[in-house]
Amino acid sequence: MTAAASPSNSTATDQRALSVLKSVWGYDAFRGVQADIVRTVADGGNALVLMPTGGGKSLCYQVPSLLRPGVGIVVSPLIALMKDQVDALRQVGVRAAFLNSTLSPEGVREVEAALVAGELDLLYVAPERLLLSRTLDLLARAPVALFAIDEAHCVSQWGHDFRPEYGQLGVLPERFPHLPRVALTATADERTREDILHVLGLHGAPQFVSSFDRPNIQYRVANKEGPKTQLLDFIRAEHGAGTGGGDAGIVYCLSRKSVEETAKWLQTQGVDAVPYHAGLSPRERNMAQDRFLNEEGLIVVATVAFGMGIDKPNVRFVAHLDLPKSMEGYYQETGRAGRDGLPSTAWMVYGLSDVVNVKRMLDQSAAPPDVKRVEAAKLDALLTYCEAATCRRQVLLTYFGETLEEPCGNCDVCLSPPRVRDATREAQMALSAAVRTGNRFGSAHLTDVLLGRDTEKVRAMGHHQLPTFGVGRGHDEKTWRGLLRQLVSLGYLAAGEHHGLMATPKSRALLKGETTFQMREEALAPRAERRERSARQGRAPVDAHDRPLFEALRQWRLGRAREQGVPPYVIFTDATLKTIAELRPGSLNTLGSVGGVGGRKLEAYGAEVLEVVRGQAGSRQPSAVSRQPTVAERGTAGNAAVLGVLRGGGQISPAVTTASAIKTAPAEREASPTPLFSPHATGDKPQASSNPEVAATLRELRRELSRETGHSAFVIFPNATLEALAARQPRTLDELRGLPGMGEKRIEAYGERIVDAVLTALDG
Repeated sequence: MTAAASPSNSTATDQRALSVLKSVWGYDAFRGVQADIVRTVADGGNALVLMPTGGGKSLCYQVPSLLRPGVGIVVSPLIALMKDQVDALRQVGVRAAFLNSTLSPEGVREVEAALVAGELDLLYVAPERLLLSRTLDLLARAPVALFAIDEAHCVSQWGHDFRPEYGQLGVLPERFPHLPRVALTATADERTREDILHVLGLHGAPQFVSSFDRPNIQYRVANKEGPKTQLLDFIRAEHGAGTGGGDAGIVYCLSRKSVEETAKWLQTQGVDAVPYHAGLSPRERNMAQDRFLNEEGLIVVATVAFGMGIDKPNVRFVAHLDLPKSMEGYYQETGRAGRDGLPSTAWMVYGLSDVVNVKRMLDQSAAPPDVKRVEAAKLDALLTYCEAATCRRQVLLTYFGETLEEPCGNCDVCLSPPRVRDATREAQMALSAAVRTGNRFGSAHLTDVLLGRDTEKVRAMGHHQLPTFGVGRGHDEKTWRGLLRQLVSLGYLAAGEHHGLMATPKSRALLKGETTFQMREEALAPRAERRERSARQGRAPVDAHDRPLFEALRQWRLGRAREQGVPPYVIFTDATLKTIAELRPGSLNTLGSVGGVGGRKLEAYGAEVLEVVRGQAGSRQPSAVSRQPTVAERGTAGNAAVLGVLRGGGQISPAVTTASAIKTAPAEREASPTPLFSPHATGDKPQASSNPEVAATLRELRRELSRETGHSAFVIFPNATLEALAARQPRTLDELRGLPGMGEKRIEAYGERIVDAVLTALDG
């Protein structure tokens, strides 16, 4: 069965889950099917979760691990991912650790002791380590809450990242049949899903399938002409490369040689770029990955060896200089852009040589015939996507079994529609040239024959005497090369040995005139305003008015991250900093309403963030940077215990944390719903009492806008703004101005809808 998003019943589990989500991570509501997954697993059920990269898979097992007694065991394929996840969890007060080869023997013993003693909330472990008899015996003695298998598509030989060790995870249902298991992946076709269900013993478990749509990503595909120059123009125009404040991005190439050459060339052009591929030493790879995670604006040029498990949310673009091998691979790689929900770009160039090379590699592989057929179908689907003359997002989602009713308006086809014309006659000319030259010459030679070029090779082969010699003089070389690429992409021509092209059986009907051929011509040149809009969407959408504060917050974040030896986004994501820059909070209470500012982070960084905001406002007050908020500033002593800070920086900390307090005493928390923060204690002025009917209507409007835009509810406007609106009850756009969080951008985007909602509530 496939579970769909539906209104959730208000249960005790739901309330506890929302309490954990708010107090630990700073969010007021789950997204999509997250709440249903959390409830299922927290109540002891199994689940298969298909959710796009950036869709919030981690919360689907992290929250249940905090709700259930014991430690959540997370099977994770990459060491780098484990470290990033653990760093991020410790920032929010969760007792997390990992077991992998980077630990010393003493470190391993410390983690194992904490595991058995029940002193952990989450433990990340590689499949190789999990399968050791020693580890399985430890887990049998430990209080385990659940098993989460991340990147679960790795269990299947049909998956694009098959790992044999994952195929042995069937030991979990055998050894621990009564513990819940949740398998999570971003992409899995029907066959891969069946393997996941079989290997992990999940038959009968609900399948939660989120939308594969990533509305914040703009998809663009262009013909490959001068790929490195095209790439440089793209990142300079839209992502600030070479300016000292550029965006982070990933550039994928097919070969190690291309990776090295592209990275070196970008460096000579003043772009901060590093190579990454499996041929580098472990030290070189680790250094490149560490720089990418810990620095702002670095570009990694890589093979597909880089990326799985990368948790960096503010990757603003993913570029492909070569054609991926499947739609699944392309989707997963492009999904590494914009995990924070802000506008990002998936940019790709490809040409005829890419199509020929990938098809030839597939034909020459040692895979069994049935595997080849499956992979060929996946490649054909990707080529259809590349040659699409309709909305790319619609084509992409259709492949994954999802329907988008209207064109997205945020891909190159929607923004700059290409021309499509009947090119049956030209296609017949090209196919005839391939047949008459013996089905063994490449595109360059066929183009020479069609254009009537009397080259030495054409004359030596006698092809100047063929009926097809010169029949295509009415078109230029670029047109013929584009037509040949489309004929290969759509299966009318196939790549043979030495890059030769041969007509396929599919071409017979076209040669006989029994079918027609529609050619996708070059896209119309985008109008100036479209180019400007595209460039704006490549960067985080921060208004000019808010950018100085946003950049000041980024600089503060970078300094704090370096002090702690963690990636900057572990402190706060760009999306959180953007909201702070727009809201300009004046108190801890208002800052606490921002999505991504949980109790632990508010205690650790709240005073410093407010100091940065005040500094940018020009009203510098006595520094509070070295001072942490007192218990009195946050209300009761009980709340201070809930917001206990991890100390010591070691592998394990026994301190009481937000997560552990909720986990060990849920009944006490439910019986005493004391607010975490007192507005008067933190210096907020009491607001006029809000109209409950207006507040309810505004909450419904915010949910509606969230569904329409794909932004989280508190990016639309936070609770503090909602309360101010409900108290002011504005009847005109002018009355919105001056309210906290209602800048000109929000008024322009949502002002009329807000005023209409207020008037509707008051009239009712």
